Amino acid sequence: MSDQEDTIPARPESYRSQAEKQDPEAFQDGVEMNENAPAEVGEDESLSPDGESRTRSDRRSSRWGLLVIAGVLAIVLVALLSGWSGYNAGIDLRKEAQATQDASAIETQYDLALQEIEQGQYFRARQRLEYIIEHNPSYPGVTDKLAEVLLLLNATATPTIVPTATITPTPDTSQLEEIERLYNQAQGQMANEEWNNAIETMLLMRKIDSGYEMVAVDGMLFIALRNRGIQKISIDGELEEGLYDLGLAAKFGPLDTEAEGYLTWAKLYVTGASFWELDWSQVIFYFSQVAPQYPSLRDGSGWTAKERYRLALFNFGNTLLGEGDPCQAAEQYELSLSLGYDAQVEEALNQANKECGRGDGDDNSSDESSDQPPVVAPTNPTPTTGPTQVEPTQPPPTETPAPTPTEEPTPSP
Repeated sequence: MSDQEDTIPARPESYRSQAEKQDPEAFQDGVEMNENAPAEVGEDESLSPDGESRTRSDRRSSRWGLLVIAGVLAIVLVALLSGWSGYNAGIDLRKEAQATQDASAIETQYDLALQEIEQGQYFRARQRLEYIIEHNPSYPGVTDKLAEVLLLLNATATPTIVPTATITPTPDTSQLEEIERLYNQAQGQMANEEWNNAIETMLLMRKIDSGYEMVAVDGMLFIALRNRGIQKISIDGELEEGLYDLGLAAKFGPLDTEAEGYLTWAKLYVTGASFWELDWSQVIFYFSQVAPQYPSLRDGSGWTAKERYRLALFNFGNTLLGEGDPCQAAEQYELSLSLGYDAQVEEALNQANKECGRGDGDDNSSDESSDQPPVVAPTNPTPTTGPTQVEPTQPPPTETPAPTPTEEPTPSP
């Protein structure tokens, strides 16, 4: 056994020499692999042909396995990125299609409203215009059209003037006598400021003979329509009817400064009321112009411009508070309280101040108004359609001209 043990180490040397001669490159690769092999591997195993072949095969297999895994991961990543891009593109296309569809629907409603206005279907046109304002308040021209339809609705609702007496025109001289009598009667009614009776009398004259004293009768009609329009706006609270009379008077001649003032304030009031419960910011926009200049202006509901402005501020504050903006809501509540005390507004202001972080100490408006009697107003009131018998809060205007209004603004988008 000792002789064999002495001769065993010589075999690898001879085998190494033969392998090196047969394939130097392979032998060199095997040497490098053996140098990099772990220390635990024995010399006989690392230098054997089977060990070299297995090591080289394992390294190649591991390289190919890594390449395959990397390729699969790259394909999966590309697929995920492509899917995500396609999804986002689809969402964008769907949003664009929806926006285009909504814009087309609103445009269709507006065109139908214009057609119905031409056909005299004012109520249906009003519904379409209010639908447009609810979905797109900044649509061009919709506000002006709604104000026009409201005027036409109230104008057509006004009963047609019927003469108190029916006179059958005759071709003889009695016809001329009758017209002269009516003419004198109209002059007396004008002197007594009986505007309704004067207009009825002159319209009766026009039915008998439209050419009789045309210039004089036109001038009398202008004065009567102008004064009746101002009376309806300032005293009767019939804003739409007053606007209609002033519009007729303007066809006979230019309106004076006072009449233009009433015309402008009434238009602002009617337009602002058309946004009631639809867009409180627009209501505030219009009534913030009317209330400081003409606070007692009212419509058939009996609400003055000042009261509508106060309630609009309160309701707009509620909207802001519900949207999570208590600081802006508190400002609206303070403005509302500056126009008149209201327990509901004061309570809402305290809540807004707490959420805003101001505390109760900043509630200056409620302290200033604490000496006023409480006035509880309904939340989101709805004006009545017909006029009510309410005593005017402001006496009829005298000959002193009313303040000249600025140019009527258009609502902000």
